[in-house]
Amino acid sequence: MPEGHTIHRLALDHRERFEGVAIRATSPQGRFAAGAALIDGQVMDTAEAHGKHLFLGFGPDRWVHVHLGLFGKLGFGTAPPPPPADTVRLRLVGAGHHADLRGPTACALLTDAEKQAIHDRLGPDPLRPQDDGERAWRRIARSRTTIAALLLDQKVIAGVGNVYRAEVLFRHGIDPYLPGRALGRDQWDAVWADLVALMREGVRNNRIDTVRPEHTPEAMGRPPRVDDHGGEVYVYRRTGAPCHLCGSEIRTADLAARNLFWCPRCQPPAARL
Repeated sequence: MPEGHTIHRLALDHRERFEGVAIRATSPQGRFAAGAALIDGQVMDTAEAHGKHLFLGFGPDRWVHVHLGLFGKLGFGTAPPPPPADTVRLRLVGAGHHADLRGPTACALLTDAEKQAIHDRLGPDPLRPQDDGERAWRRIARSRTTIAALLLDQKVIAGVGNVYRAEVLFRHGIDPYLPGRALGRDQWDAVWADLVALMREGVRNNRIDTVRPEHTPEAMGRPPRVDDHGGEVYVYRRTGAPCHLCGSEIRTADLAARNLFWCPRCQPPAARL
């Protein structure tokens, strides 16, 4: 499932291509035909993201809400576009560009109130300028749940996925099994600030890189990472490989229905209250 930086990048891509432009909208697959008909010919006012949710604005009280889920894809091309595949849920065409949405978990037309209800149930997003880590901290500080599980809970913090979860905990030497209430406030403030910086870089580069300059392949004289996900990381999907810092084997375990990755020496067990 795409992490939050990808959805914010998609919002930026939509604004760059379609903002202020009258859009032709169709649903070749047919599952969003009624919604596409209502926005066809309308101007896209804006596009925004909150966590893993994308919102495309078409005038007052009309938003297309997209959640890609595990299998959704959203791609761009030039216009005029080629004939669409019958798997395309929504096609947008305008101003020399087109966008095709395939296989999303959600694609629906919402009112302002319905959109706000989604925002209300999500936690703060490190990529939204109006958000900060305070509301997330209030939930974390009283929770017995592990910090690794809390970071994936979109009601606590929106947009963090499995990669950012594993990497930010490693970067701060935090035991992933530490209960939220045992985390120090200074630790949380540092984690939040780091997520803001890392995820902004993710938007800029359209990939996740989490290693510090002194730990890049060039700096360490090591081979670059070869992985379909791309990006240089410390622990994510590196099970059994040596830690870049201490040489210990990276471990993996199931936690919160996702694979957790960590270094047992750099992230030693702490007091678990």
